[in-house]
Amino acid sequence: MIKVTNGGVIAPKGFKAGSVHCGLKRNIKSHDIAIIFSEQPCKVAALFTTNRIAAAPIKYSKKVVQNGVVHAIVVNSGNSNSCTGKKGYKDAETMAQLTSRHLNIKPDEVIVASTGVIGHHLPMAKIKSGISKSFARLGNQNAHSINISKAIMTTDTVPKTIAVKTKIGGKEVTIGAIAKGSGMISPKMATMFCFITTDASISLNTLRSCIKKSTDGSFNQITVDGHMSTSDMVAILANGMAHNRNITSSNKIDLALFQKALDYVTLNMAKAIVKDGEGATKFIQIEINEAKSTSDAKKVSRTIAESPLVKTAINGEDPNWGRIVSAAGYAGIPLDESKLKLSVNKIMIYKNGLPVTPFPKKLLSEMKKNEITIQLCLGKGNKSATLWTCDLSKEYVKINADYHT
Repeated sequence: MIKVTNGGVIAPKGFKAGSVHCGLKRNIKSHDIAIIFSEQPCKVAALFTTNRIAAAPIKYSKKVVQNGVVHAIVVNSGNSNSCTGKKGYKDAETMAQLTSRHLNIKPDEVIVASTGVIGHHLPMAKIKSGISKSFARLGNQNAHSINISKAIMTTDTVPKTIAVKTKIGGKEVTIGAIAKGSGMISPKMATMFCFITTDASISLNTLRSCIKKSTDGSFNQITVDGHMSTSDMVAILANGMAHNRNITSSNKIDLALFQKALDYVTLNMAKAIVKDGEGATKFIQIEINEAKSTSDAKKVSRTIAESPLVKTAINGEDPNWGRIVSAAGYAGIPLDESKLKLSVNKIMIYKNGLPVTPFPKKLLSEMKKNEITIQLCLGKGNKSATLWTCDLSKEYVKINADYHT
């Protein structure tokens, strides 16, 4: 049984967080640098942006994660330290070094993450001060959880945080998370962070397998605008302080319980990112069924989700089946239009190559709802995929037209 609780990333035993405003954001009330720290060393697994133009903190943190052990994460918002050359990489190293000195750990036990505008060097004097002050504020109270979830935000309008408890082998295990992301969302991975903490005892290889499986079913199945970022990651830290029997691939029951709880956390965070999509007014679930392969189903779902015409139609509350079907048609897989069946909020509007007549007028009221489900059956097999996205509004254009580097 999974029980939702408070505390976010500091809900699991042994984790603390601290954050402050150091001057990267204009609003002095907005925290923009933070530290997450575990009293005990953690096994770590992470997935990073697949953008070939990766930010300096990504390059640095990949090396850290290869070691398999970390103690802390230091993260800033307002500046992504991306496309900043050798100096940018050196600045990422310096962030790890400064953090490690305060925490009395090794620099290669610190993950570094940055998000914000591209192409500007970090103001290292402000960063140094911010790390020092964040260390001084480390704690595990609810205020610490709220503040750190806000400290990683950029164009987000709401903080994204969750924590859950579950019983594994008779012991209570906690998983907590914070996430950020609103625009430039099209993983594998995209403009998003998700930092996950757990007090579970788990083998490194099993942890790596679990986070990959969870990410494939959550963060890699969302899109806001189809634009992939340079900076982002999903990282999970496990310190073992729950003292459950060690979770491995050979213990199927314990593994299934942990995977289920982790899936719950990542899917919750992924959906929260989509719901907070820049300018979004509609949350859209796209279900592709009866595909020949899962790969085919994913291709069709993403093609529909990233169609500007589909997204704007839904923003205008228009059940435009032609845009949905035509988007599926250029997904790059074999289709037979005579076998297609399309429903919106369970109301069929297209079947066997023709629109349903008479037009189901009930759908007009359904389109006014905040959540829209598109179901497309391909009639090719028994595989399926689900992807989550949002509409495209005038406000999205305004936000990104006004967001300068």
